[in-house]
Amino acid sequence: MAENFISRDEHEEFCRRMESENKRLEDENDRQNNRINILEESSKQMQTLTTSVEKLAVNMESMVRQMGQQGERLEALESRDGEMWRKAMGYLVTAVIGAFVGYIFKQIGM
Repeated sequence: MAENFISRDEHEEFCRRMESENKRLEDENDRQNNRINILEESSKQMQTLTTSVEKLAVNMESMVRQMGQQGERLEALESRDGEMWRKAMGYLVTAVIGAFVGYIFKQIGM
């Protein structure tokens, strides 16, 4: 029966080794938990960045559309001014020609 028992020294050595192993496992768990927390935070930041990029793309698309509309309006305004200038010049030329023709008719007695 004495063969089944271990000595006090063996038991204490076993306890020290188990405590050491438990400490090592606890430290490893802490390191792994820290790494998981870092990965979770990185994942959250990536999601936030992705959302921001999507919003930026939508805003840029809207701005491009507005710029196109503004360009069309500007072109219409510029052409209107040019058209008015051409009309004014046409009226002026017509008036000058009319005055010249009237002067000639007056000279020949008509």
